[in-house]
Amino acid sequence: MRTAHMKIRSIAFLLILAALATGLSACSESSEHDAAMADNTHPSSGAPKHDDANGHGDDDESEKGVAMDDAALLAAGIELQTLAPSRLSEELRAPGEVTDNAYGTTLITPRVDSLVVSRHARIGDEVEAGAPLVTLSSVEVANAQAELRIAQEEWRRVSELGREAVSGRRINEARVNLDRAKATARAYGLSGTADGRSNGEFTLSAPHAGRLTEDDFVVGQRIEPGTTLFRLVDESTVWVDAKLPSESASHVKAGTPATIVAGGQRIAGTVMRSAHRTSEATRNATVRVEVPNPHDLLHSGDYVDVYFEATSEKEGRSQSATRLAVPTSALVQIDGETVVFRRDAKDGALEPVAVRAGEVIGDHTVIREGVETGDVIVVAGAFAVKSQMLKAELGEGHGH
Repeated sequence: MRTAHMKIRSIAFLLILAALATGLSACSESSEHDAAMADNTHPSSGAPKHDDANGHGDDDESEKGVAMDDAALLAAGIELQTLAPSRLSEELRAPGEVTDNAYGTTLITPRVDSLVVSRHARIGDEVEAGAPLVTLSSVEVANAQAELRIAQEEWRRVSELGREAVSGRRINEARVNLDRAKATARAYGLSGTADGRSNGEFTLSAPHAGRLTEDDFVVGQRIEPGTTLFRLVDESTVWVDAKLPSESASHVKAGTPATIVAGGQRIAGTVMRSAHRTSEATRNATVRVEVPNPHDLLHSGDYVDVYFEATSEKEGRSQSATRLAVPTSALVQIDGETVVFRRDAKDGALEPVAVRAGEVIGDHTVIREGVETGDVIVVAGAFAVKSQMLKAELGEGHGH
């Protein structure tokens, strides 16, 4: 029995020794692995080294730009160009908004407190001059109609009797009363002649031909004096307000031609006036253009492109200027800034460079700051470069 216990204890001791040996071996391997990792890290950050076959090393390409060889540029449709001052014709392009011609716009309003009896036209209708628009009713108008009718009958009576039967004073009084009644009727929007009715109803008519662009009332509504019932607009001519940088707007003169592009069509217009006020927020100025609209192509609120023929201050005629400009398609927006992609002279990477853009002349944009003569920039395919740069920043590759 004692011999059996001794054998069991011997076996347990051997098992303990085997476990200790295995633990010591694992610790040794772990120490060797940690030492190897330490040899392969940067002294400053402890990040692993990446000396890959492409030789990128520690370069952060999202900060430097996008590296693309000639084959990659050709495949992506990217074109480069060396910047140099060029002579640009002074055709300035600006965004514009169509507005109603205020000189051909009339607000249809009652001149007296009244009630809507019936309508004769609706919003969107195109009406002729003299067309009835709305019938109203008013107590004050009823009184004016009655006074006008009495004044007309009195004047007719004394006129028939003549000065032989009626004193001159009575004739003068009848004349004055009639003139006063007519003036009151016209002030209320009446014709100035009594039609035999004194029920207080009267109709507002269109003072000129045009389209009804506003209609804000219902039958039975009480209307106060001056309330707009209809907005009547003559759309045969419209205005376009274009926004230009203040320094460019000064070269656009009243009376010079302008071209409006809307819906793929070009429409000739004339500059009415150049701006005399610059927006403090945008530093842009407004130039107003008068544009014929015989085919009803333009409507208030539409956005269009406007092209101006700028003039010389001294000569008063169109001019050309030598300026540093890039194709407008070369400009992209990154983080709220306008940038172009410039090729780095050392490593050839395409770097985003913030620029200050000036006026748009034709299909080019003048560059005031950011790049200079001799710089090589992307003039076609800028959005493809931007896409590659964003992919690199997201870690989807090096943008080759």
